[in-house]
Amino acid sequence: MIERTPLKILDQYRGKAFTGQWPTLPELFRMTASRYPDSPCFTVYDPGRISLSYAEALAAIERVASYLVAQGVRKGDKIALTGKNSPEWAVCYLAILFAGAVVVPIDYQIKNEEIVSIIKASDAIALFVDEEKYDALDPAKLGLKARWSLSKKKPGYCYEMAGAEKAADQAVESDLAAILFTSGTTGTPKGVMLTHANLVSDCFLAQGNLSIYHEDVFYALLPIHHSYTMLAVFIESISVGAEVVFGQRMVTSAILKELKAAKVTMFLGVPLLFNKVLAGIMKGIKEKGPLVYGLIRFLMAISGFVKKVFKVNPGKKMFGAILDKASLRTIRNCISGGGPLAPSVFRMYNQLGIDFVQGYGLTETSPIIALNPPDAYKEESVGKVLPGMEMRIIDKDDEGRGQIVVKGPMVMQGYYKNDEATRDSFRDGWLLTGDVGYLDDENYLYLTGRAKNLIVTEGGKNVYPEEIENNFQLYTEVEQVLVRGYLLDKKEKSEGIEVCIYPSKDWFEQDGAKNGKAYDDAAVEAHIRKVVDEVNAGMLPYQRIGKVTMLAEPLEMTTTKKVKRFVAAN
Repeated sequence: MIERTPLKILDQYRGKAFTGQWPTLPELFRMTASRYPDSPCFTVYDPGRISLSYAEALAAIERVASYLVAQGVRKGDKIALTGKNSPEWAVCYLAILFAGAVVVPIDYQIKNEEIVSIIKASDAIALFVDEEKYDALDPAKLGLKARWSLSKKKPGYCYEMAGAEKAADQAVESDLAAILFTSGTTGTPKGVMLTHANLVSDCFLAQGNLSIYHEDVFYALLPIHHSYTMLAVFIESISVGAEVVFGQRMVTSAILKELKAAKVTMFLGVPLLFNKVLAGIMKGIKEKGPLVYGLIRFLMAISGFVKKVFKVNPGKKMFGAILDKASLRTIRNCISGGGPLAPSVFRMYNQLGIDFVQGYGLTETSPIIALNPPDAYKEESVGKVLPGMEMRIIDKDDEGRGQIVVKGPMVMQGYYKNDEATRDSFRDGWLLTGDVGYLDDENYLYLTGRAKNLIVTEGGKNVYPEEIENNFQLYTEVEQVLVRGYLLDKKEKSEGIEVCIYPSKDWFEQDGAKNGKAYDDAAVEAHIRKVVDEVNAGMLPYQRIGKVTMLAEPLEMTTTKKVKRFVAAN
């Protein structure tokens, strides 16, 4: 019988395949490949199915790693990696680590000058790059020793690499594995230093709140350079021998086609993506008429009650046809991260029969530190604190909300070559997350917002923009929303609450065509103001929006689809 308990699996290999508490990522991959050599590992639809088994992936990784060593790459060298999600990306990521080097994954969607800045800040000596940016990133101009390609259309294609057999100086668990440059939605990019132990410990401890299996198929749709996808999809999958399917286009039709073709069981995304998928499902139900819509919503409520109370999931059978149409029939778990999700969205997915959970974390924590168990989820919570780590709430206000601070094996080593930022991020050994929230008596975390986004109202009440923004998530006529404070009284330093909204042009065009009316700017604004009134009606008096600003252009977003915040001009 194959052992499935994550930590017991490690115990079987400890002292044989690795020493110490945690294996390195190369040791982990070798262990998994020895258990499941013929199982599919890395898959892409381009347009047909192209897949590497674990044995084939290991052989490709070792070829690339031996080439790097033959080219003079040594333990601790930094190598940058930027490109679309692909098996080549995954092979090169691991090959860099197999060579004993440190990987610097870079967002391929950012501007070339930003990529150059990160390459220089990381002290990278070489670069793997996609065909789109291959020519623009000239190694001679960047001071790099080499530039290699993730595409067969460019010279130095990774799959064609071969080097003389030469043993690499292998990393140990405490060695640096990756430097992740992140700015979040605000601030200057900083290089987060994560060791092999940081990443592998987070991978296994997260499985204390969520079971994953060798038979699972993960869908890597979000950019894989980001810590969320890197850990929760890429590293989690290779820890159990599951398959990773690389989604390359954020196009709904392509996503649905790949979900069905690959029989995906683990679908990870951000709130924006899940909101759009749910909106499409509910729109299809509404089109069947008010009677059918009312009946289905009633049945969903019953399904959710049975699932929550009796731990039985009737939704998959009750709503099989609906899930089939949405290409979600095979999904075992949907996991939302990268930002707070409206509890109503969380609830409706579970009512439809999908084990839908959300988690919370930071790049600085590898990133997962809280995750809702599917059999004991709380809709208002971003998750239960992972076993093996500590979390506290400090500097609490009158309502018990305060800054979240953490300790544990997944916490970063610091910011690369930035001692001041590192010191500022810790207090008495605890990492300051910058997020505000509270814990209940069962160690479930409730997220309120970012400390630096706090709005202090006339009555001295603290309001976090994220709490208000969440209430707009199911209004599909709102493309983007950003809540911020604006100065009401300079002397008292009190703020009012402003909402900035970019309306969905597609929604208004479709609604106009359906109902035979044209929306001019005034009509769009009038409709949006009605939405704001509805949201205000459900808020506490001190949380209500006092100012509405219509945006003519969309706000800049991060690659995990979070709006980049900007400060109000007072």
